[in-house]
Amino acid sequence: MNLRYPSLLLLLTAAACNRETYFQPDARPDFATPLPSTADSVRVTAGRHYQRGLVGRWLLGRHHRLSWVQPVTLPVFKPQSVVPGGLTFGKIGGGFQTISMTLVSPTGRSYALRTIDKDPYRTLPKVLRQGFILKTVRDATSAGMPYGAFVVPALAEAAGLPHATPRPYYVRPDENGLGAASERFRGKVVLLEEKFEGKQNITGPVAGAQALEESEDMLAARYANPRQQIDGEAFLRARLLDIWLGDWDRHEGQWSWAAYAQPDGRVLWRPVPQDRDQVFFRFDDGAVSWLASKLVSKFRTFRPQYQSIEGYTRNASFIDERALAVVPEAAYQRTAQELQARLTDEVITRAVRQGLPPEVYRLEGPAMEAALRARRAKLPQAAEEFYRLKAHRVVVAGTDQNERFIVERRNDTATVVSVYQLPDDEDKRKPTLLYRRTFNPAATHRVVLHGLQGKDEFVVSGRVRRSPILEVYGGPDSDLLQDSSRVAGWRKRTQFYDTRRNNVLEPGPETKDCTEHSVRSHAFDRDGSGR
Repeated sequence: MNLRYPSLLLLLTAAACNRETYFQPDARPDFATPLPSTADSVRVTAGRHYQRGLVGRWLLGRHHRLSWVQPVTLPVFKPQSVVPGGLTFGKIGGGFQTISMTLVSPTGRSYALRTIDKDPYRTLPKVLRQGFILKTVRDATSAGMPYGAFVVPALAEAAGLPHATPRPYYVRPDENGLGAASERFRGKVVLLEEKFEGKQNITGPVAGAQALEESEDMLAARYANPRQQIDGEAFLRARLLDIWLGDWDRHEGQWSWAAYAQPDGRVLWRPVPQDRDQVFFRFDDGAVSWLASKLVSKFRTFRPQYQSIEGYTRNASFIDERALAVVPEAAYQRTAQELQARLTDEVITRAVRQGLPPEVYRLEGPAMEAALRARRAKLPQAAEEFYRLKAHRVVVAGTDQNERFIVERRNDTATVVSVYQLPDDEDKRKPTLLYRRTFNPAATHRVVLHGLQGKDEFVVSGRVRRSPILEVYGGPDSDLLQDSSRVAGWRKRTQFYDTRRNNVLEPGPETKDCTEHSVRSHAFDRDGSGR
């Protein structure tokens, strides 16, 4: 069948999606009589509505349909006894596709309860919230492995990363113990996991932390105070695990951050990954989904070979840019090799066997283990490609305090950027080094410096033939740029962006004055809201 005839393809897609069961997204219990009140477990399917015939599978993709329609035995969710003291209703979650809520234990510990199945209705423009387009988008949920999140904890543990430990349950059709959300969860397969937000949840893998915040609040602290810093290498370890698992949906909202006090007075923020809905994603195995994967590069399929590293990491580009700016190239290879050593065959087998229900393991387990082993062998190559992607343009941001940015164009392969905290006028201490990284123009095309608030100084020196382009954004307070550098060629490689007034500019032959009367150059997206 020729994909050059889209109208025919759309008609066939509509026919493939036009099943009565499509509009019945609840889990299907394998019993005809009401569930006994004493039942501790039940045999259910996570999404029988994703079953398709031969034409439907050819057009839309085989995906993980077998796992969605396979009956499995799951425990019945009992809010009063699922944890010691039981769980009570907290609040309804705000996800666009997943029905979610927060439950609270008597000790104040928070838990997230989410449906495994998704509904993209609210993510679509109103004009598309009906007909076969909605059905086709909804059907793409079957590209996700419904039980994949339960495989991750053992792998994260072996990798040395903090993690939640989700558990699957079935919510009774007559459940009333979930407060105002009871009706929304009835008859559904759900995931229950610990939340890592707020001081009340500092326990287990984040014990010893002094704060536990979402990305937005962590970044606010990072940009306000130079003593607040991100553990870039810990984040890199987590991101390489994401790539290994094929988890492409790792935007800033998928992370919490634990703050640890350091002996030198700094506070180091370490990542706590959350929400593993998209691990082991399988998408481009149908005519329509293959075409969609070519149009939307982030929809990458988990296979023994890595597909597009750019696609796997696109959704996380904002948080990657901020958390990985300090990490040098050598750390990428070192971390990849450490993960190879930690994620042994025994670890992989145990994680997959423990995470998947036995019935699903028989369908997917051996192939999943083989793919993980094959991807582990190629992790250093994936890490190198990831580094090249992140190194092309690097953003180095200061804080709202006074800082000095020193850029030394030392030779044709090394441009060194250092950031120092400047003491107050009456403070006689020396400036404190906050950041240092060496950039090779063979990998880094552009380095972007943001002073943010405070009176910042930018000092650029060195005479070389090759160097990255340097963009300097002073910020709203009065700033200083001194540029005595020289790079061969006609193009000026130090570009200064700020307002025309209240700044001191001491240009050299390499300086391009990009100041203007507007304050547009002062804008800096601190939390991702500007994307």
